[in-house]
Amino acid sequence: MKIALIIVQIILLSLALAADAFSVSIVKGACYKKKSIKLILYCGLFFGISQGLMSLIGYLLGTFIMKYIDAYDHIIAFVILVALGVKMIVEGAKKKKDEEEKCDIPSIPTMLLLALATSLDALAAGLSLTVMQSMYAYIAIGSITIVTLGLSMVGVIIGVLFNKKFKNKAEIIGGIILVLIGIKILVEGIINLN
Repeated sequence: MKIALIIVQIILLSLALAADAFSVSIVKGACYKKKSIKLILYCGLFFGISQGLMSLIGYLLGTFIMKYIDAYDHIIAFVILVALGVKMIVEGAKKKKDEEEKCDIPSIPTMLLLALATSLDALAAGLSLTVMQSMYAYIAIGSITIVTLGLSMVGVIIGVLFNKKFKNKAEIIGGIILVLIGIKILVEGIINLN
């Protein structure tokens, strides 16, 4: 039962963290009337790898400082995840539906900047993975990478097909999921202290 709950948590975290990259991929895909294999691969690889690397860096930093914050880890994870979730909800709610986006295949430097911008939350979320056993944390990092890669590729295709229809909703849903995971971690931490 506990393993199933951890797996569900990992999947939900992966989906929540992939929301920004998914949104950007939809926007990029919405500029095209036909699917662009180059753009699909660019978005998938750049966003997936950057999310995974940033999560790993956050986790490694977190394990290094964990011995100093062990009694407060659940509070730190809660604050980080809720702050990121609220930020995503606010940004998703205030974006205009008719935002114009430049429609060309992005250059590698542009994709690197987009990947960095969409993966900063993964760095912070990686810190929250320190509350898991290391095996599950590495599974979560792998899941974050694969889910972001896949959703980014699908996002480009959806953007082409539906022309920005789901952009803001994906970010809001991702933010709500991060807030819920943060609350769950806080409650579990408080229960485990008693």
